[in-house]
Amino acid sequence: MKFVVAAATAALLVASPATAEGDVEAGEKAFKRCKACHSVVNPDGDVLYKGGKTGPNLYGIVGRTIGSEDFKYGAGLLEANEAGVTWTEESLAAYVVDPKAWLGDNGYATKSKMSFKLKKGGDDVFAYLASLAPAAETEEKSE
Repeated sequence: MKFVVAAATAALLVASPATAEGDVEAGEKAFKRCKACHSVVNPDGDVLYKGGKTGPNLYGIVGRTIGSEDFKYGAGLLEANEAGVTWTEESLAAYVVDPKAWLGDNGYATKSKMSFKLKKGGDDVFAYLASLAPAAETEEKSE
C-alpha cells in the first residue's frame, strides 16, 4: 500500500504544471539574452540573477497570474491578467518567441512592451526560471 501511495504521489509531481520539459542549464544560458530587461529577485531581496529593470522581476513566474507583478504592462498582458490566466511552460515558451502573436492568438490586444523575440529555447528558459522559485500557488487558468 505504501508503494501505491508513493507511486501516485510521484506521478502527481511529474504531472504538475510547474514541471518543466526544458533543460535548466541551457535555460540559464538562454536567459542571458533576457537580462537586459529582466532580473530575478526573491521576496527577501536576494538577487538570484542580476539584470535590468525595464521588464518585470521574473521570480516566481511559474504559475503566476500573467501581469500580476508590480510593473506597468501593455494592454495585452493586462487583459490576460483580468482573465486570470497564469504562466505555464507552454504559454511562456510561445510568448517569448513572438509576444504580439501569442497575445493575438489568445484574443488579447497585441500591445506588448516586450520587443525581443527568443527564437528558440523558451522551454529551457521556463525550466531555468522554475528552478529558481517554487511555483505560485494560484488557481490555474491557462491559455
